[in-house]
Amino acid sequence: MKLKQEIQALYEKYKNDRSGEVNKSIPALSQVNADSFAISVAMANGKVIEVGDINTTFTIQSISKPFIYGLALEQYGSDFVESKVGIEPTGEDFDTVIKLDDQGRPYNPMVNSGAIAVTSLVNADTKKSRDEEVLGCLSNYAGRKLRLHSPTFKSEKESGDKNYAIAHLLKHFQILGKNLKQDLELYFKQCSASVTSTDLAMMGATLANNGVNPVTKKECVSPENLRHILSIILTCGMYNYSGEWVFDIGLPAKSGVSGGILMVVPGLMAISVYSPRLDKRGNSIRGIKVCEELSKIYNLHILDTSSPKKASEIL
Repeated sequence: MKLKQEIQALYEKYKNDRSGEVNKSIPALSQVNADSFAISVAMANGKVIEVGDINTTFTIQSISKPFIYGLALEQYGSDFVESKVGIEPTGEDFDTVIKLDDQGRPYNPMVNSGAIAVTSLVNADTKKSRDEEVLGCLSNYAGRKLRLHSPTFKSEKESGDKNYAIAHLLKHFQILGKNLKQDLELYFKQCSASVTSTDLAMMGATLANNGVNPVTKKECVSPENLRHILSIILTCGMYNYSGEWVFDIGLPAKSGVSGGILMVVPGLMAISVYSPRLDKRGNSIRGIKVCEELSKIYNLHILDTSSPKKASEIL
């Protein structure tokens, strides 16, 4: 069966799956339609396949983390960024108040402590604000101008007690400086960028296409830093489910508590699923099921000894 038919079949198979609950820690996220469901695939050549609620917008949340990590890498280089934030999985919940490694760093850029530290590094040139730098970065990957969803940003500011605690502890350990409030608000803003499932798929296709947006042809990240991004989301991208994800599915991926999952097949395509019903670890239940089936159908696991399907074989 060709990819378009497989995507449609998976949508039909799981569209009535009502397991899991929407995120309730951020009030704005609890108000979404829990049954929304969209699957989008963007090939490395820009071709898009999509099904379901593809026009439904949602906030990117933690799926922003690898892209802003890449921005920091581009601005400062990997050695400097790694001196501030480690690259090891934690096995802890993504919003654990704080856990530092033996060098006094957050463990990795995909947990909240590491992501806040990374966002605090983002600089802007004289013509841009830091807000514009962050949203501009995400927009370049998506291939269109993304906008801040103000109600979610407001909700995050008002309900983000754990993140405030993390930020103050980071300041205590001299990881954040005097601009703590600005850094944390910038992090809330990056998480509150509004996207569709197809936007996410195109962002992933940019990663799959050697860091170049396949439609706009804009280079968003260097090949060296792209490798760092893909490595960190392979090992740390699915919260404390990351080990099982690599074992069963075996591809770089990132999830967010709004219900998005982005899975990247380097050199070939990216798959995005939006379904806001989450499991206890904060991952989209239908999203995991769709990604797992696609990985098995097309032999996509990076350690599979059989050859993965080529674009000409699946389209």
